[in-house]
Amino acid sequence: MTTHAEPTRPSALFVCVHNAGRSQMAAGLLTHLSGGAVEVRSAGSMPADQINPVAVEAMSELGIDIRDQQPKVLTTEAVQASDVVITMGCGDVCPVFPGKRYEDWALADPAGQGIEAVRPIRDEIRERVLRLLDELGVEPRTS
Repeated sequence: MTTHAEPTRPSALFVCVHNAGRSQMAAGLLTHLSGGAVEVRSAGSMPADQINPVAVEAMSELGIDIRDQQPKVLTTEAVQASDVVITMGCGDVCPVFPGKRYEDWALADPAGQGIEAVRPIRDEIRERVLRLLDELGVEPRTS
């Protein structure tokens, strides 16, 4: 019996301070738009107790449910296991490894903001996620 090696899925890690808003929205969008073609992780340098309910609401407007996500602490293992590490205002706390691709997405923090302020942040994240998919050679889902 011959076994074929599975093609390696590209992987991305989104990091922000609390892992409750920006990184969770980015992870939800990448998971949805890639249709599972990209392995997605998110974490925070100082994770919050729960995900931002306004971020959950903003994502539900797009038909993406991130209610079940929990803020997670950033680990060295998560960084090492990811091809692309995208930071969102976590400063210098993200460990840097040679050979990894790093991007910093300067985005407003949705913490404490109402839905009107969070929608444009969500929409900017969506545009950046679509660009990332293009760079990874992954065709985004249209539905």
